[in-house]
Amino acid sequence: MSTESTASVSTHILDTSIGRPAGGVAISLAARAGSGAAWVALGGSATDADGRCKDLPALPEGTTHVRLDFETEAYFDKQQADAQQDAPANRDSGATGAFFPEVAITFAVTPGEHYHVPLLLNPFGYSVYRGS
Repeated sequence: MSTESTASVSTHILDTSIGRPAGGVAISLAARAGSGAAWVALGGSATDADGRCKDLPALPEGTTHVRLDFETEAYFDKQQADAQQDAPANRDSGATGAFFPEVAITFAVTPGEHYHVPLLLNPFGYSVYRGS
């Protein structure tokens, strides 16, 4: 929750390749106070079955920049393994690993505002935007 002296952040992930939320994706949150300041790791969480991450750590007072790191490789590895169970003929298709093993999103914040930053994800691309 944001206060007059801090901002707050939330996110969710939609896997656009299957049209469903991406559950179980680990997310780390870091913040800094100014462009030249060092990043401070604040902790993290993971998306729930609805693709939402509702318990990211609070931002410290003075935060001006936030970085969300999404660990997408394990998610895509699981998706690929699940798909191969349903389609044994595709097991040796040659596809290995995730093209984007992680996605890092960095954005500026203003005290007192809430920032909802969704990630639209697929195996070969992603998009982000400031939601509401």
